[in-house]
Amino acid sequence: MKKTTFTESISENRLLRSFRLSSALALVMMASNANATQSQHIHQYEPKQKPNVIYILVDDLGYGDIEPFGQRKTKTPNLQKMANEGLMLTQHYAGNPVCAPSRAALITGKHSGHGQIRGNYELGGYSDATEFGQMPLTPGTATIGKVMQGAGYKTALIGKWGLGGPGSYGVPTKQGFDYFFGYLDQKQAHNHYPTHLWKNEEKFPLNNTWVNPHAKFPKHADPLDESAYEQFKRPDFAQERLTNEALNYIEINKNERFFLYLSYAAPHAALQAPDEEIAKYKHFKDTPYDGKTEGGYLPQFRPRAARAAMISHIDQGIGQVFTKLSKLGLDENTVVIFSSDNGPSPEGGADMEFFDSNGNNRGYKRDLYEGGIRMPTIVRWPNKVKAGSTSEHVSAFWDLMPTLADIAGTKAPKNIDGISFLPTLLDQGKQEKHDNLYWEFHHWNGSHLQAVRIVDEQNGDWKVVKIFAAKQKSAAKIEVYNLKSDPLEMNNVAKQNPKIVAQAKKLFKTSRKRSFMDSWNFDFYQGKK
Repeated sequence: MKKTTFTESISENRLLRSFRLSSALALVMMASNANATQSQHIHQYEPKQKPNVIYILVDDLGYGDIEPFGQRKTKTPNLQKMANEGLMLTQHYAGNPVCAPSRAALITGKHSGHGQIRGNYELGGYSDATEFGQMPLTPGTATIGKVMQGAGYKTALIGKWGLGGPGSYGVPTKQGFDYFFGYLDQKQAHNHYPTHLWKNEEKFPLNNTWVNPHAKFPKHADPLDESAYEQFKRPDFAQERLTNEALNYIEINKNERFFLYLSYAAPHAALQAPDEEIAKYKHFKDTPYDGKTEGGYLPQFRPRAARAAMISHIDQGIGQVFTKLSKLGLDENTVVIFSSDNGPSPEGGADMEFFDSNGNNRGYKRDLYEGGIRMPTIVRWPNKVKAGSTSEHVSAFWDLMPTLADIAGTKAPKNIDGISFLPTLLDQGKQEKHDNLYWEFHHWNGSHLQAVRIVDEQNGDWKVVKIFAAKQKSAAKIEVYNLKSDPLEMNNVAKQNPKIVAQAKKLFKTSRKRSFMDSWNFDFYQGKK
């Protein structure tokens, strides 16, 4: 498998992937065209109707990892059906190319230049005894959960959190969620068969003994012997627990207005899934992963099959959610949104090239190229969102808070970076647009990335990426891409566009405030504080 970094070169088959994606989008439109032309009864929306909202977030899923966005090897029929019945947002961006800061942008409505959490600041370790979580959100933080509570919604988070560990002021129940079930510590979520999850602020035991999610394959065992991998397996799959808990929550709250944030920890490594799910993909030609490279995750005999199984298992869970909504008569009054927290990762032996996981985009997780931050996003809302439609509206995670506030008939906080995209969902009214989108990403060694997308409909659609390696003595590298003519980010045109470079350099300074963490301030590594 080809190893890639944030400076990786684009492969020649990106153009073929672009064609595949275009074909996939065309199929979505064709599949729903008959219904759309015969009876698309799109009703005027009144906020007093207050629909239920389910936001489904998955972990390390790439733009091309699901069928509606061009996937050909992993089966995701329920997400395909969701796209046929809903809207595909083809230019929707994550908050960051890694977990915690991306989720912080989603929860707070602030991009990574203004947010509290700007990196995966880890506390503790992987054992149960050192489960301390990540840097927590502070008390008084305005969150999407609090906004929905203020609008009269019951709120729940089921799944991965990563914004405050056990006993901290960052736990979900102190940040706007009435109910929580899942992983508090995102390091614990590296293991899909943990000893426990959390129910509110108490441990909820699972039927698993502990296994180190970063264990290595035994030195004297045969890596080609499938039975040698049995020692890493456990019976109680956490992702299935999350689905069942979500179904139960919907049942209990069927007569309430609820906001459910369903946050699966898959397909993030380690690559683990039930044997019966992996068996569906045994036809893949697989090379065993020994846990010694690509992040050092649990060994897996069939890494390709396991990753596909993880994604298909999530798809099955989403299908169960839609079935539950239909049986309870909640289907037409529930908005369901699907997305991923950042781009795909080769960690744990995942083969990104085999699956074309980033679709027609360059880069992966930890990149600020499109493959690291452009997310496969679908919105389904019967009789409000046009079935089988697509939108190229440029939006990002920090837009979710004001969008849900509009849907709930309430106001979002004033000091956020987001813009509601409800007009785009309803295809009604004037849609306010961003002049630019901003990201920053911090490596532990002081290297960092900044990127800005400058949305200029008349003079081009520009993406500017700044790459600074801590050990280099020269100035940071600036790359400029015109996404209109070069969506694959193959041709750096910085030299030909000095005005865009100057504009981006200014935005790199004005789009951010200094962080309280020295390590999240770029000049810290240059001896300036």
